[in-house]
Amino acid sequence: MPKEKYDPPDPRRCYTIMSAEEAANGKKSYWAELEISGRVRSLSSALWTLTHLTALHINDNNLSRIPPDIAKLPHLVYLNLSSNKLRSLPAELGNMVSLRELLLNNNLLRVLPYELGRLFQLQTLGLKGNPLSQDILNLYQEPDGTRKLLNYMLDNLAVHPEQLPQRPWITLTERNQMIPTAMFTVMCYNVLCDKYATRQLYGYCPSWALNWEYRKKGIMEEITSCDADIISLQEVETEQYYTLFMDTLKERGYDGYFCPKSRAKLVSEQERKHVDGCAVFFKTEKFTLVQKHTVEFNQVAMANSEGSEVMLNRVMTKDNIGVAVLLEVNKDMFSGGMKPLQERQLILVANAHMHWDPEYSDVKLIQTMMFLSELKSIAERASGSLATGSPTSDPSSIPIVLCADLNSLPDSGVVEYLSDGGVAENHKDFKELRYNECLTNFSCNGKNGNSDGSITHNFQLKSAYENSLMPYTNYTYDFKGVIDYIFFSKTHMSVLGLLGPLDSQWLSDNSITGCPHPHIPSDHFSLLAQLELHPPLPHPLNPLNGLHLPVHR
Repeated sequence: MPKEKYDPPDPRRCYTIMSAEEAANGKKSYWAELEISGRVRSLSSALWTLTHLTALHINDNNLSRIPPDIAKLPHLVYLNLSSNKLRSLPAELGNMVSLRELLLNNNLLRVLPYELGRLFQLQTLGLKGNPLSQDILNLYQEPDGTRKLLNYMLDNLAVHPEQLPQRPWITLTERNQMIPTAMFTVMCYNVLCDKYATRQLYGYCPSWALNWEYRKKGIMEEITSCDADIISLQEVETEQYYTLFMDTLKERGYDGYFCPKSRAKLVSEQERKHVDGCAVFFKTEKFTLVQKHTVEFNQVAMANSEGSEVMLNRVMTKDNIGVAVLLEVNKDMFSGGMKPLQERQLILVANAHMHWDPEYSDVKLIQTMMFLSELKSIAERASGSLATGSPTSDPSSIPIVLCADLNSLPDSGVVEYLSDGGVAENHKDFKELRYNECLTNFSCNGKNGNSDGSITHNFQLKSAYENSLMPYTNYTYDFKGVIDYIFFSKTHMSVLGLLGPLDSQWLSDNSITGCPHPHIPSDHFSLLAQLELHPPLPHPLNPLNGLHLPVHR
């Protein structure tokens, strides 16, 4: 059912005629309702140009048919076709998903198009006084009969088209032939865990296509067809990680690491199976696991609250997590038969799922800062263990790939922070809340460094999907936008190619108002990037280190 309350039009409609003087003075009329009466037998095609209409009263006429063009009025919330002579309805009526009230009383309808099941926001459906089949009437007359009837029609509606068009591969640049580089692909995908896949949230999707047993096949097909060297998944249920994802991918040469959200510690063993979290998989022929890490944001928030009430009340109460695996790149991955200069090439792969609520931009930004702060510590320890001849460990010497559902748009503070290396302490996304004292803990200069009014990080990150290459990564009825990302160290890597978006014209032509859909198993589209890792050059100050490219500030 729709979330917001619907108020039907006032039956006591008032009409005001504009005076000649008002018209002469340039007064504009605005009317979103139209009533047509007078035993009308057919409708003028000019009616379908009034696309601003929200209510249309064409009851008490002599209409025997309604043309499919009625779907050209996409903003109609109220449509009254009662007391006409309608024997059938156009299937296109099912595309009018803004409708909250559809009155068809006292017509000659014997059947209804199953496409009406797509009207997932409909609250009132008037069918009285029609010679409909007893099956339909029985369902309609049950408690909550409108909803049950619409669900029945949606669940039995034939699915067209038969299959999805292929997403295009976008080549951005060619592999560097002059130096030995390692090439690998990275996938980022929010698989929509079963617990969140409800008709309340996704009323436009048939219940059978929301069912996990159905969706999991499409999800595994998406993952295995991409065949990425590194796979980062969000919203993976604990039980499904072991019984589905790990089982299937192990057979295909992957190892993996998973951690559920923090609440898993607080619930019963039965409930724990259904707590979702983040997983990273990697092909063992290309990478060897060195370390695995979990970052629990509520724990990091508590440890760095510095007495800040908002930190404790807003950030610490969210149980989101991130995971990271430190991998060694197998030497055979480098091209041209040449081997990299140092003995071991490490790469840090991180995956996180930030808080969802649009009202909590401050929490998302701080969770991202906490994650990078923890990744910095992991990278420092890793580079320290490698660089035995180095007086200091440099976290930026370890290349990083960060995959995440950031629940943040490209113009957000989160993406600004990741892309630009920092944000101002008074950034609007902090909502003027008193975080200042604890934010410096997450800055790359630390508590005692010169903050310069900004919270910064040392990772030089770039988004693989730049320049609006994807118009959306999350595609629902209420929201369509980019909130999933693959970031990588631009000093160590470049992006060679990407999996492009699903054809938006195809979505429009097939009236797909949101996902999941029988052909699209999640409300997110997967991201897939091909990255090229450049070998490190010897450091001019420390040739023994040989660990990183010069960093240009």
